[in-house]
Amino acid sequence: MKFLIILFSVVFASKSCSKENGISKTDTIETSTQKLYFNAKIFTADATNPWAEAILIDENEILFVGSNAEAEKNTDENATRIDLKGKVVLPGFHDVHMHPMEVGSTTTVFTLNEDETDPENYISAIKKAATDNPNVEWIIGFGHSINTLFNANRNPLEIIDEAVLDRPVIIMEQTSHSMWINSKGLELAGITASTPNPQGGIIVKEKGVLQGILVDNAGDVVFQQAVSALNDADGEYKGMVEYVLPELAKYGITSVSDARTYWKRDQHKTWKKLADDNELTARFNLGLWAYPTENDDTQIATLKSLFSNDENSLLKINQIKLYADGITHNTTAALHTDYKEDFFNQPTNNGLNYFTESRTAKYIKELEAVGFDFHIHAIGNRGVTEALNAIQQSGTTKGRHRLTHVEMVTSADLNRFKTLNVTADAQVGGEFTQPQYWHDNDHLLGSDLADNQVPIKSLKDASARITLSSDWNVSSLNPFVGIQNAVTRVPQNISLEEAIKAYTLNGAYVMRQEDKVGSLKEGKLADFVVLDKDIFTISANQINQTKVVLTVFDGEEIYKK
Repeated sequence: MKFLIILFSVVFASKSCSKENGISKTDTIETSTQKLYFNAKIFTADATNPWAEAILIDENEILFVGSNAEAEKNTDENATRIDLKGKVVLPGFHDVHMHPMEVGSTTTVFTLNEDETDPENYISAIKKAATDNPNVEWIIGFGHSINTLFNANRNPLEIIDEAVLDRPVIIMEQTSHSMWINSKGLELAGITASTPNPQGGIIVKEKGVLQGILVDNAGDVVFQQAVSALNDADGEYKGMVEYVLPELAKYGITSVSDARTYWKRDQHKTWKKLADDNELTARFNLGLWAYPTENDDTQIATLKSLFSNDENSLLKINQIKLYADGITHNTTAALHTDYKEDFFNQPTNNGLNYFTESRTAKYIKELEAVGFDFHIHAIGNRGVTEALNAIQQSGTTKGRHRLTHVEMVTSADLNRFKTLNVTADAQVGGEFTQPQYWHDNDHLLGSDLADNQVPIKSLKDASARITLSSDWNVSSLNPFVGIQNAVTRVPQNISLEEAIKAYTLNGAYVMRQEDKVGSLKEGKLADFVVLDKDIFTISANQINQTKVVLTVFDGEEIYKK
C-alpha cells in the first residue's frame, strides 16, 4: 500500500544586505506564523457563530473565525493565505468508538469468506493457512458467520479438526462475538466438556459434547491467550504508523476513543511509545478493558494505577470500556424478555451479562472518582436499563459516561439519558442498522422489538446527547457513510447539522476536550477538514461519496488530496 507523503511548507525570512561604516548589515523582514484560510463555507458547530467564510490560525491556535473582510483585518501582511474557493469546512471529526490498534495489528493470518454457507468448504482455506504459516504458535483467522456453523451437517469441531489437528487454530467470527476453535486450541485453553461457562460467555455443547464454538467472553479469553502468545507489540506499533494513522488523516478524523485497550497485553505501553515517539496525528483517549473474569479488587487497583490525563499530551488514559451484554444475532444481547429461539439450552434465554448491574455500579463508584468516564457496551433493552441503573446508583454529575450501540431502548429509558447526563453513542454506518434490515431479526426478537433499532431520533427528541462513531473495523471508518445514514434512516433519523455535531462537538464532550476542539472558535485548537462536496446542498443520498481534500490537525496540514 502506498501512503501519502505530506510535505509541510517552510517559510523562510527574506533578507536584504547593505553596507554601513564598512560593516555588512542584514535587514530581516519578519515572517508570520499565521495562516488564513478564506473564501470557504465553514460550518463551525459553534451555536453563537454557526457559519463563517474564513478561519485565521497562528501555529495551532484559532485566532479568528468570521467573514473574509474581518479576517483580513486581523491577518498579518506576511501571513500565508489559502484560498479554499468556496469549499465546505467542518471541525475535525471525532470517532469515539473504534479499535485502531486491533485494525492495524498483524495477528490475523487468514480471512474466511463470510458469505460461505457450508463450513465444510472452509477446510482447504484453513489447511492452507497452516501450511503458509509454519512458525506461528497459534493460527489465527477471521471472517465466518456463526450461523454457518450452527447450520453445519456435522459437529463444527470435527470440521476444523479435519483441517488442522496438531496445532491450535482459532477463528474470530465476523462480529468478533464468537470463536471457532479446534481441539488443540481447546486443550491449550484447558477447556473440556465439564468446564463451566465463564462470566459473560458460553462454551457451546450439544448433549454434553464440545462443538468448537466459544461465544462472547468464552471466546475472548482464549483469543487473548492466542494473541499474547504471538507477542506482536512491534506489529501493533508498525500497523498504527504505517496504516491506521494515515487512514484517520485521510478521513479527517482528528480525535479518537480507543474502545478496548487490552492492558494485560501491554497495549497501553505501545500507545505510550507512539506518543513518546511523536507519531500520533490525532488526539486519543484510551478505554481500558475491564476483563469480566478478573478479580474485582485487583483489577480496580490496576486500572486506578494506569489513569493518565496530562492536558499537554495527545494521549490520555481516562476511560473504562466494559460490556453490559453481548449481541443480538447470537442471542446474547440482554433482553427484558426471552428470545424467540433458543440456541444454547442455558438456564435462561434472555441474553447474558459480561458485567452485572451491581458489578458495573461497583466499578463506577471506585473509578469515576479517579477521573475515569465509562464507555459501556449495551445492545439489548435490558442491557441498556441495567447500565443506566448502575450509573444512577453510583455515578455523579462529574461523570461523562456513555452507552454504546443502544440498539434497543425501552420508552421508559429514553428520558433517563438526559436526566443522568449519559451520552448515547450510536453506530449507523453498518447496513444492518438501516430500517430495511430491522426485521431480519424478527425470528429472534419478534417484530415489535426488532423495529426502530438504534433509535437516534427518539433519543434526540428526548434531549439525549448523541455521538456517532464507526466501531471500525466492524463498520466503515468513513464518517460520511455514518452521516448519510443518520439523516436518511427514516423514521429514526436526525438532521444533518445534528449528525455533524454528533461527530464533532458532542464527541469532544465525551473526550473532555470541548474547550479545545470540536467546534471552530477563537481560542480553540486548529483541527478542521476541507471537503470536496457541499454536503449541505447535495442530495442526502450522495453524502457518502464526499471526500476530504485537506485535514488540518493542531495547525498542521497532515493530509492533502
